[in-house]
Amino acid sequence: MSDEAGDPDAESFPSARPERRPIRGAAIFVAGAAVAFLAWAMLFTGLPWQATAVGTVLVVGVATIVSRAGTRPRPRRRAGLERTQWPDAGMKLAVDALPDPCFITDARGRLRYANRAAASLGAIQPGDPLSFRLRTPSFLEALDRVATGGATERIAWAEKVPTDLWYEAHIAPIRIPGRAPEASGGPDFVLVMVRDLTEQRRVEKLRVDFVANASHELRTPLASLTGFIETLQGPARNDAAARERFLAIMAEQARRMKRLIDDLLNLSRIEMRSHIRPTVPVDLVEIAHQAADSLEPLAAELDVEIERALECGPLVVRGDRDELGQVFENLIENALKYGTEGKRVVIAGGREPGPDGRGQVFVTVRDFGVGIAAEHLPRLTERFYRIDNDASRARRGTGLGLAIVKHILGRHAARLGIDSRPGEGAAFTVRLDAADVPSVTRNDAGDEKKIKDLDLHKTTMPGS
Repeated sequence: MSDEAGDPDAESFPSARPERRPIRGAAIFVAGAAVAFLAWAMLFTGLPWQATAVGTVLVVGVATIVSRAGTRPRPRRRAGLERTQWPDAGMKLAVDALPDPCFITDARGRLRYANRAAASLGAIQPGDPLSFRLRTPSFLEALDRVATGGATERIAWAEKVPTDLWYEAHIAPIRIPGRAPEASGGPDFVLVMVRDLTEQRRVEKLRVDFVANASHELRTPLASLTGFIETLQGPARNDAAARERFLAIMAEQARRMKRLIDDLLNLSRIEMRSHIRPTVPVDLVEIAHQAADSLEPLAAELDVEIERALECGPLVVRGDRDELGQVFENLIENALKYGTEGKRVVIAGGREPGPDGRGQVFVTVRDFGVGIAAEHLPRLTERFYRIDNDASRARRGTGLGLAIVKHILGRHAARLGIDSRPGEGAAFTVRLDAADVPSVTRNDAGDEKKIKDLDLHKTTMPGS
């Protein structure tokens, strides 16, 4: 930090320049007068010139010694750094550069300065006690300990209103060098830096919940397998009918574990590539048709008809063909399993203007089943979230399908809309930006199918 005119710290460092004293001027005057007197004596009194020269040298030498003594380098007096003059401009710039909220208080806890990021914690004026904004008792106790001479402290706390918010504060004393200590033994100022830990705690909770749910999902079929193995090794050892029945159940439980492990590995692979945006142009119409074709056997088994209302021409986007195929397979499979009461599933797609003026394409998968209550919509894409656990397991679901859809669409910068009303089915709409590539010529524009009306009561959850 450089010294500037008017800065209270301008004389905080010793100066090596000599400071002229009045005695120096007096010594020079005396020396000059002595030389003049000796010259007069030599001319008018007849003194030998040798005596006059010696006297002149002696007088000048004495005057020089006295003069140098009067100009001996002397450190400047340190200017007192008033508490009203700190923090200075340089310190404020440094504090403003910090990304987290930062406060500087005096030893009594009154605010001296708050950086720009501190506005996120609410308004507080210089001179107000910091407790006007940060009221948690544990934080205030730690602040008081530091302000009364204690060492640096780090403390975390939670605020439950209006939502769960977690914070961590680093509280450190500031002592200005060269200034007399406070009578109380405390620091001159206290620095408080606050970090918002809410997102970190949320991610930690998701991780814990994920491990717990995955363990539970694996434990259930493993327990079933263990029980049947013990039964086959014991009472049912020679019972052929029981053995066949138990082996069929064991095979289904093994397949259930395989589906879960496959989904977990698939989700992990997608997350590892989440930062890489796909760039290859692909046709959503073709991908949706392939996904529907692969699920026709399941539709026949459930006695549900798949109706296709996709444009005949291509809907070109930049994406990963395999991953987008997984998206539509998951959405169509869910519609078949949970919309069996409606006896049909409609797949529609087309073009529409985007919110930013650019063109976008969409594909909607709609069922006509029992629908989804509004309170479940925001959590549908969470891992292992199920509206009805028993029904989901009966339909061989792992609870990860929509989580996989969300992460794939996130990688494609796409959006997922969910429209539903209980008793009227549900519509899942995927929207992506149209690719900036030349349009593909339609094979038969006259055979283009009309997209069916998919209006529902909208309780829309945008996808990530």
